[in-house]
Amino acid sequence: MVCNGFKGGIGTSSRKLSDKDGGYLVGVLVQCNYGRRQNLRIAGIPVGREIESEDPYAWMPSDIAEHGSIIVVVATNAPVLPHQLKRMARRVSLGIGRTGSIAGNGSGDIFIAFSTANAGASEISHGPVDLRMVPNDSMDPLFAATVEATEEAIVNAMIAATDMTGIDGHHVRALPHAELRAVLARYNRLVK
Repeated sequence: MVCNGFKGGIGTSSRKLSDKDGGYLVGVLVQCNYGRRQNLRIAGIPVGREIESEDPYAWMPSDIAEHGSIIVVVATNAPVLPHQLKRMARRVSLGIGRTGSIAGNGSGDIFIAFSTANAGASEISHGPVDLRMVPNDSMDPLFAATVEATEEAIVNAMIAATDMTGIDGHHVRALPHAELRAVLARYNRLVK
């Protein structure tokens, strides 16, 4: 797994909505293996251009190097219906884009979303069942949580990764923490 030119893998993140917005949870799990180093952005900073690193795809033509994939699972306890889950899953691409992805032509992206609310709605019944749902006009906080948690889950996957040497001696470097902190400090993005 190579994510934005550094070691990728699996990452998670979550958000809790305010009580005013229902207090619902949105969790995101990513498995990231996509992107080019020069496009990587963290906290809006072009980190990939600031951190020198060998390019794990240097041996490939650049049009092939953008190939990869990301799989994203969005989970929530908000009472949302299938069409609303589809709308949440579509917001995943916005979170990925915040990390600098251009969703290259060869990228194989899979996004799914599910809700744990309305348990029992699919049980056998001889009549109508009652469902709860967040009104469509109240979905914005769930969309924002999806975007933010997706972006953070990708960064978390990269932060948790370690250097790796794979088949045929191909080496991929993990995102160097000290260099990342130095870049973010230069742009005043670190909280002290």
